[in-house]
Amino acid sequence: MTDLSLTPEGHEARRIRLFGLVAALAMAGLLSLFGSERVSRPIFDQWQRLSPRSAEPTKVEIVWIDEASIRTIGPWPWPRYVMAKLVAKLEEDQPQLIGLDMLFPEADRSSPDAFVRLYPELSATSTTEIRSMPSMDSLFGQVIGQAPVVLGRGGLDVTPVNDPPAMAVEARFALPLPRGVKTWGQAIANIPALDDVGLGHGLLNGDPDSDGTVRYVPLAATVAGQATPGFALEMARIASGIETLVPVPDGKGLEGIWLGRTWLPTLPDGRMRVPYRAETGRTALSALDILYDLPPSARVKAKVVIVGLSGAGTADVISTPLSEKTYGAVVHANALQAILDGRTLSRPGWAWPFEGLLAIMVVGVAIRVLPLFRGAEVALGAGAVIVLIFGGSWAAFTQGLLLDPVGPVLMAAAAGMAMLVLLFAKARRDRVALTASLQEQRLGAARAAGELSAARDIQLGMLPKRAELAGFDPALELDALIEPARSIGGDFYDTIRLDTDRVCFLVGDVTGKGVPAALFMALSKALTKSVLLRDGDDLATAMTRLNDEIARDNGEDMF
Repeated sequence: MTDLSLTPEGHEARRIRLFGLVAALAMAGLLSLFGSERVSRPIFDQWQRLSPRSAEPTKVEIVWIDEASIRTIGPWPWPRYVMAKLVAKLEEDQPQLIGLDMLFPEADRSSPDAFVRLYPELSATSTTEIRSMPSMDSLFGQVIGQAPVVLGRGGLDVTPVNDPPAMAVEARFALPLPRGVKTWGQAIANIPALDDVGLGHGLLNGDPDSDGTVRYVPLAATVAGQATPGFALEMARIASGIETLVPVPDGKGLEGIWLGRTWLPTLPDGRMRVPYRAETGRTALSALDILYDLPPSARVKAKVVIVGLSGAGTADVISTPLSEKTYGAVVHANALQAILDGRTLSRPGWAWPFEGLLAIMVVGVAIRVLPLFRGAEVALGAGAVIVLIFGGSWAAFTQGLLLDPVGPVLMAAAAGMAMLVLLFAKARRDRVALTASLQEQRLGAARAAGELSAARDIQLGMLPKRAELAGFDPALELDALIEPARSIGGDFYDTIRLDTDRVCFLVGDVTGKGVPAALFMALSKALTKSVLLRDGDDLATAMTRLNDEIARDNGEDMF
Protein backbone atom coordinates (compact mmCIF):
# COMPACT_ATOMS: atom_id res chain seq x y z
CA MET A 1 0.00 0.00 0.00
CA THR A 2 1.33 3.45 -0.91
CA ASP A 3 1.97 5.88 1.95
CA LEU A 4 0.40 9.12 0.74
CA SER A 5 2.30 11.12 3.34
CA LEU A 6 5.50 10.35 1.45
CA THR A 7 4.18 11.58 -1.88
CA PRO A 8 4.63 15.22 -3.03
CA GLU A 9 0.87 15.69 -2.65
CA GLY A 10 1.06 14.39 0.93
CA HIS A 11 3.90 16.77 1.82
CA GLU A 12 1.97 19.67 0.29
CA ALA A 13 -1.17 18.83 2.30
CA ARG A 14 0.85 18.62 5.53
CA ARG A 15 2.45 21.99 4.81
CA ILE A 16 -0.95 23.59 4.20
CA ARG A 17 -2.39 22.16 7.43
CA LEU A 18 0.66 23.27 9.40
CA PHE A 19 0.28 26.80 8.03
CA GLY A 20 -3.39 26.79 9.09
CA LEU A 21 -2.42 25.71 12.62
CA VAL A 22 0.15 28.51 12.86
CA ALA A 23 -2.46 31.06 11.73
CA ALA A 24 -4.92 29.81 14.38
CA LEU A 25 -2.27 30.09 17.10
CA ALA A 26 -1.38 33.60 15.91
CA MET A 27 -5.04 34.63 16.16
CA ALA A 28 -5.23 33.14 19.67
CA GLY A 29 -2.20 35.23 20.61
CA LEU A 30 -3.80 38.41 19.25
CA LEU A 31 -7.04 37.73 21.13
CA SER A 32 -5.06 37.13 24.31
CA LEU A 33 -3.05 40.33 23.77
CA PHE A 34 -5.96 42.67 23.03
CA GLY A 35 -8.62 40.84 25.04
CA SER A 36 -11.36 38.75 23.49
CA GLU A 37 -13.90 40.51 25.71
CA ARG A 38 -13.61 43.63 23.57
CA VAL A 39 -14.22 41.59 20.45
CA SER A 40 -17.25 39.82 21.93
CA ARG A 41 -18.91 42.99 23.25
CA PRO A 42 -20.98 43.63 20.10
CA ILE A 43 -22.16 40.01 20.13
CA PHE A 44 -23.39 40.11 23.73
CA ASP A 45 -24.97 43.52 23.04
CA GLN A 46 -26.79 41.97 20.11
CA TRP A 47 -28.00 39.12 22.31
CA GLN A 48 -29.39 41.70 24.75
CA ARG A 49 -31.21 43.44 21.91
CA LEU A 50 -32.59 40.14 20.62
CA SER A 51 -33.55 38.79 24.04
CA PRO A 52 -34.00 41.57 26.61
CA ARG A 53 -35.45 40.76 30.00
CA SER A 54 -39.19 41.20 30.24
CA ALA A 55 -40.28 44.70 31.25
CA GLU A 56 -43.07 43.40 33.45
CA PRO A 57 -43.60 42.67 36.25
CA THR A 58 -41.17 44.97 38.01
CA LYS A 59 -40.20 45.43 41.63
CA VAL A 60 -38.41 48.70 40.90
CA GLU A 61 -39.89 52.07 39.93
CA ILE A 62 -38.04 55.19 38.81
CA VAL A 63 -39.27 58.65 39.75
CA TRP A 64 -37.81 61.08 37.27
CA ILE A 65 -36.73 64.63 37.89
CA ASP A 66 -37.56 65.32 34.27
CA GLU A 67 -38.05 68.26 31.93
CA ALA A 68 -41.58 68.90 33.14
CA SER A 69 -40.41 68.91 36.76
CA ILE A 70 -37.55 71.28 36.04
CA ARG A 71 -39.80 73.66 34.08
CA THR A 72 -42.22 73.76 37.01
CA ILE A 73 -39.88 73.73 40.02
CA GLY A 74 -36.77 75.34 38.58
CA PRO A 75 -33.32 74.29 37.35
CA TRP A 76 -31.31 71.55 39.01
CA PRO A 77 -30.06 71.33 41.74
CA TRP A 78 -33.33 71.93 43.53
CA PRO A 79 -33.51 73.55 46.95
CA ARG A 80 -33.30 71.03 49.78
CA TYR A 81 -36.79 72.04 50.86
CA VAL A 82 -38.17 70.74 47.55
CA MET A 83 -36.14 67.52 47.85
CA ALA A 84 -37.35 67.05 51.42
CA LYS A 85 -40.93 67.51 50.25
CA LEU A 86 -40.41 65.02 47.39
CA VAL A 87 -39.00 62.33 49.71
CA ALA A 88 -41.73 62.99 52.29
CA LYS A 89 -44.44 62.68 49.65
CA LEU A 90 -42.87 59.44 48.42
CA GLU A 91 -42.86 58.12 51.98
CA GLU A 92 -46.58 58.78 52.18
CA ASP A 93 -47.11 56.39 49.25
CA GLN A 94 -45.49 53.61 51.31
CA PRO A 95 -42.64 52.40 49.10
CA GLN A 96 -40.45 49.62 50.43
CA LEU A 97 -37.27 51.64 49.91
CA ILE A 98 -36.17 54.94 48.35
CA GLY A 99 -32.81 55.38 46.63
CA LEU A 100 -31.51 58.80 45.64
CA ASP A 101 -29.37 58.46 42.49
CA MET A 102 -27.65 61.80 43.04
CA LEU A 103 -25.15 63.43 45.35
CA PHE A 104 -25.49 66.36 47.75
CA PRO A 105 -21.84 67.21 48.51
CA GLU A 106 -22.46 70.92 49.15
CA ALA A 107 -24.68 72.84 51.50
CA ASP A 108 -28.04 74.12 50.27
CA ARG A 109 -27.63 77.25 48.18
CA SER A 110 -31.03 78.43 49.44
CA SER A 111 -30.21 78.13 53.15
CA PRO A 112 -31.15 81.10 55.40
CA ASP A 113 -27.50 82.13 55.86
CA ALA A 114 -26.88 82.03 52.11
CA PHE A 115 -30.03 84.08 51.51
CA VAL A 116 -28.92 86.76 53.97
CA ARG A 117 -25.47 86.96 52.38
CA LEU A 118 -27.09 87.28 48.98
CA TYR A 119 -29.18 90.29 50.09
CA PRO A 120 -27.08 92.45 52.46
CA GLU A 121 -29.54 95.37 52.18
CA LEU A 122 -32.07 93.50 54.34
CA SER A 123 -32.93 95.14 57.64
CA ALA A 124 -31.50 93.84 60.88
CA THR A 125 -34.90 92.60 61.96
CA SER A 126 -35.43 90.69 58.69
CA THR A 127 -31.93 89.30 58.85
CA THR A 128 -32.51 88.05 62.39
CA GLU A 129 -35.83 86.47 61.50
CA ILE A 130 -34.36 84.75 58.43
CA ARG A 131 -31.36 83.46 60.35
CA SER A 132 -33.69 82.03 62.95
CA MET A 133 -35.31 79.79 60.33
CA PRO A 134 -34.19 76.14 60.40
CA SER A 135 -31.59 74.96 57.91
CA MET A 136 -33.11 73.26 54.88
CA ASP A 137 -30.25 70.73 54.99
CA SER A 138 -31.33 69.84 58.53
CA LEU A 139 -34.94 69.57 57.40
CA PHE A 140 -33.94 67.33 54.50
CA GLY A 141 -31.83 65.25 56.90
CA GLN A 142 -34.82 64.81 59.23
CA VAL A 143 -36.95 63.55 56.34
CA ILE A 144 -34.20 61.16 55.23
CA GLY A 145 -33.81 59.89 58.78
CA GLN A 146 -37.53 59.14 59.04
CA ALA A 147 -37.87 57.47 55.62
CA PRO A 148 -36.10 54.33 54.33
CA VAL A 149 -33.61 56.19 52.13
CA VAL A 150 -30.39 54.88 50.57
CA LEU A 151 -27.86 57.55 49.60
CA GLY A 152 -25.16 57.38 46.98
CA ARG A 153 -21.45 58.01 46.99
CA GLY A 154 -19.03 58.58 44.15
CA GLY A 155 -15.57 57.05 43.95
CA LEU A 156 -12.69 59.23 42.81
CA ASP A 157 -9.78 57.61 41.00
CA VAL A 158 -7.14 59.70 42.77
CA THR A 159 -4.33 59.05 45.21
CA PRO A 160 -5.72 58.20 48.65
CA VAL A 161 -5.21 60.80 51.35
CA ASN A 162 -3.51 59.92 54.58
CA ASP A 163 -5.98 58.95 57.30
CA PRO A 164 -9.14 59.52 55.22
CA PRO A 165 -12.23 60.41 57.27
CA ALA A 166 -14.31 57.44 58.25
CA MET A 167 -17.51 57.01 56.31
CA ALA A 168 -20.55 55.14 57.47
CA VAL A 169 -20.92 51.80 55.66
CA GLU A 170 -23.94 49.89 56.89
CA ALA A 171 -23.28 46.75 54.84
CA ARG A 172 -21.09 44.15 56.53
CA PHE A 173 -18.71 41.99 54.52
CA ALA A 174 -18.02 38.52 55.88
CA LEU A 175 -14.52 38.58 54.32
CA PRO A 176 -12.15 41.32 53.23
CA LEU A 177 -12.43 42.19 49.56
CA PRO A 178 -9.56 40.66 47.51
CA ARG A 179 -6.85 42.82 46.03
CA GLY A 180 -8.17 42.52 42.49
CA VAL A 181 -11.32 44.51 43.33
CA LYS A 182 -11.51 48.08 42.03
CA THR A 183 -10.09 50.65 44.44
CA TRP A 184 -11.13 54.30 44.58
CA GLY A 185 -8.70 56.53 46.43
CA GLN A 186 -11.25 59.02 47.69
CA ALA A 187 -15.02 59.46 47.74
CA ILE A 188 -17.52 62.19 47.01
CA ALA A 189 -20.01 61.91 49.86
CA ASN A 190 -23.08 63.86 50.87
CA ILE A 191 -22.87 66.55 53.50
CA PRO A 192 -22.83 65.11 57.05
CA ALA A 193 -26.35 66.36 57.79
CA LEU A 194 -27.60 63.94 55.15
CA ASP A 195 -24.93 61.26 55.06
CA ASP A 196 -25.14 60.46 58.75
CA VAL A 197 -28.87 59.65 58.70
CA GLY A 198 -29.20 57.53 55.56
CA LEU A 199 -30.42 53.97 55.97
CA GLY A 200 -27.68 52.77 53.63
CA HIS A 201 -24.93 54.00 51.33
CA GLY A 202 -23.89 52.63 47.95
CA LEU A 203 -21.41 53.43 45.23
CA LEU A 204 -22.99 55.22 42.26
CA ASN A 205 -20.10 54.76 39.82
CA GLY A 206 -21.01 52.96 36.63
CA ASP A 207 -18.23 53.88 34.27
CA PRO A 208 -18.68 53.17 30.55
CA ASP A 209 -16.44 50.85 28.58
CA SER A 210 -13.93 52.21 26.07
CA ASP A 211 -16.67 52.52 23.43
CA GLY A 212 -18.80 54.75 25.70
CA THR A 213 -21.40 52.09 26.54
CA VAL A 214 -22.33 51.28 30.14
CA ARG A 215 -22.49 47.51 30.55
CA TYR A 216 -21.42 47.04 34.17
CA VAL A 217 -22.06 48.39 37.65
CA PRO A 218 -19.82 47.78 40.66
CA LEU A 219 -21.25 45.36 43.19
CA ALA A 220 -18.40 45.98 45.59
CA ALA A 221 -15.32 48.17 45.67
CA THR A 222 -12.84 49.63 48.08
CA VAL A 223 -13.50 53.35 48.56
CA ALA A 224 -11.08 55.42 50.62
CA GLY A 225 -9.88 52.23 52.30
CA GLN A 226 -13.36 50.88 53.12
CA ALA A 227 -15.23 47.98 51.51
CA THR A 228 -18.33 49.53 49.97
CA PRO A 229 -21.28 47.92 48.17
CA GLY A 230 -22.59 49.24 44.90
CA PHE A 231 -25.75 51.32 44.93
CA ALA A 232 -27.90 48.55 43.43
CA LEU A 233 -26.48 45.89 45.78
CA GLU A 234 -26.99 48.07 48.85
CA MET A 235 -30.63 48.70 47.93
CA ALA A 236 -31.15 44.99 47.27
CA ARG A 237 -29.50 44.12 50.60
CA ILE A 238 -31.77 46.42 52.58
CA ALA A 239 -34.87 45.42 50.59
CA SER A 240 -34.06 41.76 51.30
CA GLY A 241 -33.45 42.35 55.01
CA ILE A 242 -29.88 41.01 54.86
CA GLU A 243 -27.06 42.47 56.95
CA THR A 244 -23.97 40.57 55.80
CA LEU A 245 -22.60 40.17 52.27
CA VAL A 246 -20.35 37.20 51.60
CA PRO A 247 -17.67 37.90 48.95
CA VAL A 248 -16.12 34.85 47.26
CA PRO A 249 -12.56 35.50 46.06
CA ASP A 250 -10.75 33.55 43.38
CA GLY A 251 -7.17 33.60 42.18
CA LYS A 252 -7.54 36.87 40.24
CA GLY A 253 -9.94 38.85 42.40
CA LEU A 254 -13.61 38.52 43.17
CA GLU A 255 -15.64 35.62 41.77
CA GLY A 256 -18.97 36.80 43.14
CA ILE A 257 -21.00 37.77 46.20
CA TRP A 258 -23.63 35.85 48.13
CA LEU A 259 -26.63 38.00 49.01
CA GLY A 260 -28.37 35.61 51.33
CA ARG A 261 -29.08 32.62 49.06
CA THR A 262 -28.74 34.66 45.88
CA TRP A 263 -25.47 34.20 44.00
CA LEU A 264 -24.26 37.32 42.22
CA PRO A 265 -21.34 36.57 39.85
CA THR A 266 -18.88 39.37 39.15
CA LEU A 267 -15.77 40.14 37.18
CA PRO A 268 -12.52 39.92 39.16
CA ASP A 269 -12.67 43.70 39.75
CA GLY A 270 -16.09 43.42 41.42
CA ARG A 271 -18.30 44.61 38.55
CA MET A 272 -21.52 42.89 37.48
CA ARG A 273 -22.81 42.86 33.91
CA VAL A 274 -26.25 44.44 33.78
CA PRO A 275 -29.00 42.39 32.07
CA TYR A 276 -31.10 45.19 30.61
CA ARG A 277 -34.86 44.95 30.41
CA ALA A 278 -37.10 45.86 27.50
CA GLU A 279 -38.56 49.34 27.61
CA THR A 280 -41.90 49.49 29.36
CA GLY A 281 -44.86 50.98 27.57
CA ARG A 282 -46.00 52.80 30.71
CA THR A 283 -45.79 56.57 31.09
CA ALA A 284 -42.69 57.73 32.94
CA LEU A 285 -43.34 58.61 36.57
CA SER A 286 -42.45 62.27 37.06
CA ALA A 287 -41.49 63.96 40.31
CA LEU A 288 -44.47 66.23 39.70
CA ASP A 289 -46.73 63.20 40.07
CA ILE A 290 -45.40 62.77 43.59
CA LEU A 291 -45.14 66.43 44.63
CA TYR A 292 -48.66 67.29 43.55
CA ASP A 293 -50.31 63.92 44.23
CA LEU A 294 -51.01 63.34 40.56
CA PRO A 295 -51.73 59.84 39.27
CA PRO A 296 -50.11 57.38 38.87
CA SER A 297 -47.98 58.00 41.98
CA ALA A 298 -49.82 55.17 43.76
CA ARG A 299 -47.88 52.63 41.75
CA VAL A 300 -44.80 53.08 43.98
CA LYS A 301 -46.50 51.36 46.92
CA ALA A 302 -44.42 48.46 48.24
CA LYS A 303 -41.89 49.04 45.43
CA VAL A 304 -38.21 49.87 45.58
CA VAL A 305 -38.03 53.42 44.21
CA ILE A 306 -35.07 55.15 42.60
CA VAL A 307 -35.20 58.92 42.19
CA GLY A 308 -33.21 59.73 39.05
CA LEU A 309 -32.32 62.66 36.83
CA SER A 310 -33.41 63.01 33.22
CA GLY A 311 -33.94 66.74 32.75
CA ALA A 312 -31.74 69.05 30.72
CA GLY A 313 -28.57 70.12 32.49
CA THR A 314 -28.46 67.14 34.86
CA ALA A 315 -25.48 65.57 33.00
CA ASP A 316 -26.54 61.97 33.64
CA VAL A 317 -26.94 60.90 29.99
CA ILE A 318 -25.42 57.53 29.13
CA SER A 319 -25.53 54.85 26.43
CA THR A 320 -26.47 51.20 26.98
CA PRO A 321 -26.60 48.15 24.68
CA LEU A 322 -30.34 48.74 24.27
CA SER A 323 -30.38 52.51 23.91
CA GLU A 324 -27.98 55.09 22.57
CA LYS A 325 -29.41 57.70 24.95
CA THR A 326 -30.77 56.99 28.41
CA TYR A 327 -29.99 57.94 31.99
CA GLY A 328 -27.98 56.59 34.90
CA ALA A 329 -31.00 55.63 36.99
CA VAL A 330 -31.95 53.13 34.27
CA VAL A 331 -28.69 51.25 34.82
CA HIS A 332 -29.17 51.05 38.58
CA ALA A 333 -32.82 50.06 38.20
CA ASN A 334 -31.96 47.23 35.79
CA ALA A 335 -29.13 46.01 38.01
CA LEU A 336 -31.34 46.17 41.10
CA GLN A 337 -34.17 44.30 39.37
CA ALA A 338 -31.77 41.56 38.24
CA ILE A 339 -30.40 41.16 41.77
CA LEU A 340 -33.86 40.98 43.33
CA ASP A 341 -34.99 38.45 40.72
CA GLY A 342 -31.78 36.43 41.09
CA ARG A 343 -31.39 36.48 37.29
CA THR A 344 -28.00 37.96 36.54
CA LEU A 345 -25.58 37.43 33.69
CA SER A 346 -22.52 35.39 34.52
CA ARG A 347 -19.39 34.18 32.84
CA PRO A 348 -18.80 30.88 34.64
CA GLY A 349 -15.36 29.65 35.58
CA TRP A 350 -15.56 26.85 33.01
CA ALA A 351 -16.20 29.32 30.16
CA TRP A 352 -12.52 29.76 29.25
CA PRO A 353 -11.71 26.00 29.18
CA PHE A 354 -14.91 25.29 27.28
CA GLU A 355 -14.20 27.98 24.67
CA GLY A 356 -10.61 26.79 24.38
CA LEU A 357 -11.71 23.20 23.82
CA LEU A 358 -14.32 24.37 21.30
CA ALA A 359 -11.67 26.39 19.47
CA ILE A 360 -9.34 23.37 19.34
CA MET A 361 -12.13 21.19 17.97
CA VAL A 362 -13.25 23.70 15.33
CA VAL A 363 -9.69 24.46 14.23
CA GLY A 364 -8.89 20.75 14.12
CA VAL A 365 -11.91 20.02 11.95
CA ALA A 366 -11.08 22.94 9.66
CA ILE A 367 -7.46 21.83 9.28
CA ARG A 368 -8.42 18.21 8.65
CA VAL A 369 -11.42 18.68 6.38
CA LEU A 370 -10.88 21.94 4.51
CA PRO A 371 -8.31 20.60 2.00
CA LEU A 372 -10.82 17.89 1.04
CA PHE A 373 -13.60 20.33 0.14
CA ARG A 374 -14.01 22.38 -2.99
CA GLY A 375 -15.92 25.52 -3.97
CA ALA A 376 -19.36 25.89 -2.42
CA GLU A 377 -18.72 23.02 0.01
CA VAL A 378 -16.25 25.21 1.91
CA ALA A 379 -18.70 28.11 2.24
CA LEU A 380 -21.58 25.84 3.27
CA GLY A 381 -19.49 23.99 5.85
CA ALA A 382 -18.07 27.20 7.34
CA GLY A 383 -21.52 28.79 7.44
CA ALA A 384 -22.99 25.78 9.24
CA VAL A 385 -20.24 25.83 11.89
CA ILE A 386 -20.64 29.59 12.47
CA VAL A 387 -24.41 29.27 12.82
CA LEU A 388 -24.02 26.43 15.34
CA ILE A 389 -21.47 28.29 17.47
CA PHE A 390 -23.32 31.61 17.51
CA GLY A 391 -26.64 29.84 18.02
CA GLY A 392 -25.21 28.03 21.03
CA SER A 393 -23.90 31.30 22.46
CA TRP A 394 -27.32 32.92 22.09
CA ALA A 395 -29.05 29.92 23.69
CA ALA A 396 -26.62 30.13 26.63
CA PHE A 397 -27.31 33.87 26.95
CA THR A 398 -31.02 33.24 27.34
CA GLN A 399 -30.07 31.13 30.40
CA GLY A 400 -27.90 33.91 31.84
CA LEU A 401 -24.53 32.55 30.66
CA LEU A 402 -21.96 34.55 28.68
CA LEU A 403 -20.10 32.20 26.34
CA ASP A 404 -17.90 33.91 23.79
CA PRO A 405 -18.45 32.63 20.23
CA VAL A 406 -16.02 35.07 18.62
CA GLY A 407 -12.73 33.52 19.78
CA PRO A 408 -13.32 30.00 18.38
CA VAL A 409 -14.81 31.39 15.15
CA LEU A 410 -11.92 33.83 14.60
CA MET A 411 -9.32 31.14 15.25
CA ALA A 412 -11.02 28.73 12.85
CA ALA A 413 -11.44 31.55 10.32
CA ALA A 414 -7.73 32.42 10.57
CA ALA A 415 -6.78 28.79 9.98
CA GLY A 416 -9.28 28.47 7.15
CA MET A 417 -8.22 31.68 5.40
CA ALA A 418 -4.55 30.77 5.63
CA MET A 419 -5.24 27.33 4.21
CA LEU A 420 -7.49 28.74 1.48
CA VAL A 421 -4.69 31.11 0.42
CA LEU A 422 -2.26 28.21 0.12
CA LEU A 423 -4.84 26.00 -1.56
CA PHE A 424 -5.57 28.78 -4.03
CA ALA A 425 -1.87 29.18 -4.73
CA LYS A 426 -1.51 25.41 -5.13
CA ALA A 427 -4.51 25.27 -7.45
CA ARG A 428 -3.02 28.05 -9.52
CA ARG A 429 0.32 26.25 -9.74
CA ASP A 430 -1.47 23.04 -10.68
CA ARG A 431 -3.48 24.90 -13.29
CA VAL A 432 -0.33 26.39 -14.78
CA ALA A 433 1.35 22.96 -14.82
CA LEU A 434 -1.76 21.38 -16.33
CA THR A 435 -1.91 24.05 -19.00
CA ALA A 436 1.75 23.48 -19.84
CA SER A 437 1.18 19.69 -19.94
CA LEU A 438 -1.87 20.14 -22.13
CA GLN A 439 0.08 22.38 -24.45
CA GLU A 440 2.83 19.80 -24.61
CA GLN A 441 0.29 17.11 -25.38
CA ARG A 442 -1.19 19.24 -28.09
CA LEU A 443 2.24 19.80 -29.60
CA GLY A 444 2.93 16.07 -29.37
CA ALA A 445 -0.43 15.30 -30.94
CA ALA A 446 0.31 17.76 -33.72
CA ARG A 447 3.68 16.19 -34.32
CA ALA A 448 2.15 12.72 -34.31
CA ALA A 449 -0.58 13.89 -36.68
CA GLY A 450 2.04 15.29 -39.02
CA GLU A 451 4.03 12.10 -38.89
CA LEU A 452 0.92 10.00 -39.51
CA SER A 453 0.01 12.22 -42.44
CA ALA A 454 3.49 11.73 -43.85
CA ALA A 455 3.24 7.98 -43.23
CA ARG A 456 -0.11 7.91 -45.01
CA ASP A 457 1.40 9.65 -48.00
CA ILE A 458 4.32 7.21 -48.00
CA GLN A 459 1.99 4.22 -47.61
CA LEU A 460 -0.31 5.33 -50.41
CA GLY A 461 2.75 6.12 -52.50
CA MET A 462 3.78 2.46 -52.25
CA LEU A 463 0.55 1.41 -53.94
CA PRO A 464 0.04 1.65 -57.73
CA LYS A 465 -1.78 4.78 -58.80
CA ARG A 466 -5.12 4.40 -60.51
CA ALA A 467 -3.64 5.92 -63.64
CA GLU A 468 -0.88 3.31 -63.62
CA LEU A 469 -3.46 0.54 -63.26
CA ALA A 470 -5.48 1.91 -66.16
CA GLY A 471 -2.44 1.82 -68.44
CA PHE A 472 -0.99 -1.41 -67.15
CA ASP A 473 -2.12 -3.55 -70.13
CA PRO A 474 -4.39 -2.66 -73.04
CA ALA A 475 -6.10 -5.99 -72.74
CA LEU A 476 -7.10 -5.38 -69.08
CA GLU A 477 -9.28 -2.89 -67.28
CA LEU A 478 -7.79 -2.40 -63.77
CA ASP A 479 -8.89 -0.06 -61.03
CA ALA A 480 -8.53 0.01 -57.23
CA LEU A 481 -9.37 2.29 -54.28
CA ILE A 482 -8.15 2.08 -50.66
CA GLU A 483 -9.49 4.06 -47.67
CA PRO A 484 -7.76 3.08 -44.39
CA ALA A 485 -10.01 3.06 -41.28
CA ARG A 486 -7.40 5.30 -39.60
CA SER A 487 -4.76 7.59 -41.07
CA ILE A 488 -2.82 4.53 -42.08
CA GLY A 489 -3.72 0.85 -42.11
CA GLY A 490 -2.72 -2.64 -43.18
CA ASP A 491 -4.64 -3.11 -46.46
CA PHE A 492 -2.73 -3.20 -49.73
CA TYR A 493 -3.02 -4.24 -53.36
CA ASP A 494 -0.62 -4.60 -56.32
CA THR A 495 -0.36 -5.87 -59.89
CA ILE A 496 2.74 -7.76 -61.08
CA ARG A 497 3.55 -8.96 -64.58
CA LEU A 498 5.09 -12.38 -64.21
CA ASP A 499 5.85 -12.85 -67.93
CA THR A 500 4.39 -11.88 -71.27
CA ASP A 501 1.38 -14.06 -70.75
CA ARG A 502 0.76 -13.86 -67.00
CA VAL A 503 -0.33 -11.05 -64.66
CA CYS A 504 -0.59 -11.49 -60.86
CA PHE A 505 -3.17 -9.53 -58.87
CA LEU A 506 -2.50 -9.08 -55.12
CA VAL A 507 -5.00 -8.05 -52.40
CA GLY A 508 -3.80 -8.15 -48.75
CA ASP A 509 -5.20 -7.36 -45.33
CA VAL A 510 -2.84 -7.28 -42.33
CA THR A 511 -4.24 -7.99 -38.88
CA GLY A 512 -4.71 -4.96 -36.66
CA LYS A 513 -4.97 -1.24 -37.35
CA GLY A 514 -2.80 1.83 -37.36
CA VAL A 515 0.98 2.06 -37.42
CA PRO A 516 1.80 -1.63 -36.63
CA ALA A 517 -0.46 -2.82 -39.46
CA ALA A 518 1.04 -0.25 -41.84
CA LEU A 519 4.58 -1.35 -41.04
CA PHE A 520 3.67 -4.99 -41.47
CA MET A 521 1.85 -4.11 -44.71
CA ALA A 522 4.96 -2.43 -46.12
CA LEU A 523 7.08 -5.46 -45.20
CA SER A 524 4.51 -7.89 -46.61
CA LYS A 525 4.12 -5.98 -49.87
CA ALA A 526 7.87 -5.73 -50.43
CA LEU A 527 8.46 -9.42 -49.66
CA THR A 528 5.53 -10.49 -51.84
CA LYS A 529 6.73 -8.60 -54.88
CA SER A 530 10.31 -9.79 -54.36
CA VAL A 531 9.35 -13.45 -53.99
CA LEU A 532 6.90 -13.44 -56.91
CA LEU A 533 9.32 -11.79 -59.28
CA ARG A 534 11.96 -14.34 -58.38
CA ASP A 535 9.88 -17.52 -58.10
CA GLY A 536 6.76 -16.59 -59.99
CA ASP A 537 6.99 -19.58 -62.32
CA ASP A 538 5.70 -21.77 -59.48
CA LEU A 539 3.06 -19.91 -57.49
CA ALA A 540 2.69 -22.65 -54.88
CA THR A 541 6.41 -22.59 -54.14
CA ALA A 542 6.40 -18.80 -54.17
CA MET A 543 3.55 -18.58 -51.66
CA THR A 544 5.17 -21.12 -49.37
CA ARG A 545 8.43 -19.18 -49.40
CA LEU A 546 6.54 -15.90 -48.92
CA ASN A 547 4.76 -17.32 -45.89
CA ASP A 548 8.06 -18.46 -44.41
CA GLU A 549 9.62 -15.03 -44.90
CA ILE A 550 6.66 -13.20 -43.35
CA ALA A 551 6.59 -15.55 -40.34
CA ARG A 552 10.34 -15.17 -39.69
CA ASP A 553 11.15 -12.84 -36.71
CA ASN A 554 7.43 -12.10 -36.27
CA GLY A 555 7.30 -11.76 -32.49
CA GLU A 556 3.89 -10.06 -32.54
CA ASP A 557 2.31 -12.98 -34.49
CA MET A 558 0.84 -10.69 -37.14
CA PHE A 559 -0.27 -12.23 -40.39
